[in-house]
Amino acid sequence: MPTFAKTATLDGRLLLFFSTEEGTEPRYQISDEVDSQQMFGMDVEGVRPGQSVWFDMKAAGYPAVSFAGLPAGDYYVQVLLHKYETFKRSDGKIVKLPMDRGEGQNWRTAPGNHYSKPIKIRFDPKSGKSIKLKLDQVNPELGDPAKKQTKYIKYIKIKSEKLSKFWGRDMHLAAWVLLPEGFDEHPEAKYPLCLFHGHFPDQFGGFSETPPPADIDTTSFSARFGIYGYNRIVAQEAYDMYKKWTSPDFPRYLVVEIQHANPFYDDSYAVNSANIGPYGDAIMYELLPEIERQFRGIGEGWARFTYGGSTGGWEALAAQVFYPDEFNGCFAACPDPITFEAYTMVNLYMDKNAYYWDGPFKKTPRPGKRNYLGEMLCTLEDMNRREAVLGSKGRSGDQWDIWQAVYSPVGDDGYPKPIWNKETGVIDPGVAQYWKENYDLMHIMKRDWKTLGPKLTGKIHIYCGDMDNYYLNNAVYLMEDFLKGTRSPNYYGEVAYGDRAEHCWNGDPTQPNYISRLRYNTMYLPKILKRIETSAPVGADLTSWRY
Repeated sequence: MPTFAKTATLDGRLLLFFSTEEGTEPRYQISDEVDSQQMFGMDVEGVRPGQSVWFDMKAAGYPAVSFAGLPAGDYYVQVLLHKYETFKRSDGKIVKLPMDRGEGQNWRTAPGNHYSKPIKIRFDPKSGKSIKLKLDQVNPELGDPAKKQTKYIKYIKIKSEKLSKFWGRDMHLAAWVLLPEGFDEHPEAKYPLCLFHGHFPDQFGGFSETPPPADIDTTSFSARFGIYGYNRIVAQEAYDMYKKWTSPDFPRYLVVEIQHANPFYDDSYAVNSANIGPYGDAIMYELLPEIERQFRGIGEGWARFTYGGSTGGWEALAAQVFYPDEFNGCFAACPDPITFEAYTMVNLYMDKNAYYWDGPFKKTPRPGKRNYLGEMLCTLEDMNRREAVLGSKGRSGDQWDIWQAVYSPVGDDGYPKPIWNKETGVIDPGVAQYWKENYDLMHIMKRDWKTLGPKLTGKIHIYCGDMDNYYLNNAVYLMEDFLKGTRSPNYYGEVAYGDRAEHCWNGDPTQPNYISRLRYNTMYLPKILKRIETSAPVGADLTSWRY
């Protein structure tokens, strides 16, 4: 029974956590994999100051689906309220969603979210004994991002008129801009722009003007890569990037990482969407021109490029496809599903159920995540059930729900129309068809190649590990088959795979994945220079930025 501290009336998602582990707060111990601790979720609306709320014993749980499935025993428990705001959108829909508050849409740390201190209890679901928890803690506000600026890294934030109109309230876009060496000393220079897509950046990543401290802790173990001291490797790579960036012969560009967190996720997927709003146009026609104005960008399509990995890989390819004249090349690493014929392990157009392969007498769960040996770490159903507990109506703020929010039409209730039933996995073929015509990048390229192909030739580069943790290589195989078969014109690009490489492989076969994933900028920028030299129009500025 949570009791709310004195505050304004609240709406949101109430999350209750049970953990057998001492130390780390239970809210940080939920995952898709087998070591996950337990949580339950329920919606609350209009909670008044000081009001007590009984947690619904029928509330959905993960991994145990209900309280009855939780064994009697000693637990550390904690409760958290992820706050929602009411939006009156321009499409006439009224929805309640968690507004990003500068943290990158993270329910654990979102400023203003209420939570309780963990306490240890004896719990038995059969006892009927109540437990009182008080939400008397509040996540603190964040500092001003502009204070993280340096000589080379600048922060820009604008109000988006397009997004503000859609959401019925002020909405902003922001970005970190990495300035080239000699920017101040060469006021006559104008620069090509590279849009580095990825998840929410709280600062420009992978760039440090100082070397790793001599006493940096190297005792931590990276389970993902099986090595100690990975934090030192990351710090050293960031400093090495700074040294390369400021070296005399390195190409001079503007590199941009954007902040476009929204009420559904830490990132908008950089396209126009019925549920998310016109983020594609807002980024392309509001944010980037302002960056180019302030920081002397050339501001023409031949001098813009885009790259990124995972979410950023999909965005890089999508930006090139949806704005073919505005970019001169994309480098898409380990991209999220670029065709829904291979939506990880699901063919949305052929399969009837997302969670299982169905036979006459048996159904086999579809895997959701694996390691480089092919060992399954969780099922696709596991991942979706966890999200369903975090938020109803697609409001988990997590991966499957943001894909649904971006790609789906708006449902009658104002929320994204589900691609499948979260409980059963049954796919809605009508929604799948909508996805196909509007966001299946391979289908769109096939459908429109006669007019789109001439604008994309020489611009498409895709890289993926053949043991991608989320099976993203499956869609890349299909895209490769299509691209290699293109004629009039041929795509004249590149598709490459990393042998036994997991997620985030970006095209460098000479380095282990834990190194190459840190080198997006230094790896792609020389390729971009070659592209500029061979494709820039007659009379283009190829000299002012080559000092």
